[in-house]
Amino acid sequence: MKILVTGGAGYIGSVATEELIKAGHEVVVYDSLIQGHRQAVHPEATFVEADLADREKLNTVFERHNIDAVMHFAAHTVVPASMRDPIRFVRENVDNAMNLLETMAAHEVNRFILSSTANVYGDPERVPIRESDRLAPSSPYGESKLMIERMLYWCEVRYGLRYASLRYFNAAGASDAYGEDHHPETHLIPLVLKVALGLNEHLDIYGDDYPTQDGTCVRDYIHVVDLAQAHLLALESLDDGSRICNLGNGEGFTVQEVVATAREVTGHSIPVRIAPRRPGDPATLVASSQLIRRELGWEARCPDLRDIIQSAWRWHQAHPRGYTD
Repeated sequence: MKILVTGGAGYIGSVATEELIKAGHEVVVYDSLIQGHRQAVHPEATFVEADLADREKLNTVFERHNIDAVMHFAAHTVVPASMRDPIRFVRENVDNAMNLLETMAAHEVNRFILSSTANVYGDPERVPIRESDRLAPSSPYGESKLMIERMLYWCEVRYGLRYASLRYFNAAGASDAYGEDHHPETHLIPLVLKVALGLNEHLDIYGDDYPTQDGTCVRDYIHVVDLAQAHLLALESLDDGSRICNLGNGEGFTVQEVVATAREVTGHSIPVRIAPRRPGDPATLVASSQLIRRELGWEARCPDLRDIIQSAWRWHQAHPRGYTD
């Protein structure tokens, strides 16, 4: 198939593109490079530098390329930024997704994979979280993803869209070629490794008074290649119907446990500083991934936290300042 990957110059999109090409698919990467990196675009992918707000450009891409399916990774994703400017954040994420879906409908493309988030659950009522649990986003970022999910249902009703919405937890690690390079960086593991590389003096831990075993937040970390493989399985399953699935390892680690593991992997002391809590951060987010395991046969090939951090460390050592572009 020929797959349009929006946000294919970003962290998860670049690894998904890599896995799609390994599987024999053709890929068109559509990315504005506002947050992505040209060096993160696979050399065998066709690259289009454009914004999803540009509906004329979107239409041209669908006209020129025989697109069979879309994987949608492009979005604003920083939770604290969404708390500071919720109207702009939600509007751009939702409007851009609607532009994409409308263009797909016009060209009768009816396969869609959404990069969604555990943030749609907010502060969960139980752990591990199941797909059927209460939806109460704890940030405008999560709200924007939930709004897109709801629109996917109506696109299925009206246009026959087949979709998979993958609500994943904390993507981490790296492939041999592609890793995590955000500006600004807000994700825990790369921030920890920046201290080990000597790029930052210390790590800020946002809150040590949560109701967890050591007072710091608990998160479920999933290797980015395992995440990408789940997208391929979801794509292959669309003929069997639409679905919403969690993606995680089913095991949670506190911030302090991540730091301790990174100290072992890197051999660096990694000083930390306790800072106030951030708005929109639930105490514990851990996935139940039983549904995608049962329905699609997905299994995490790299579930161990140490192995996940080790893969990220190798990439960051090779790219201490990220992509040079």
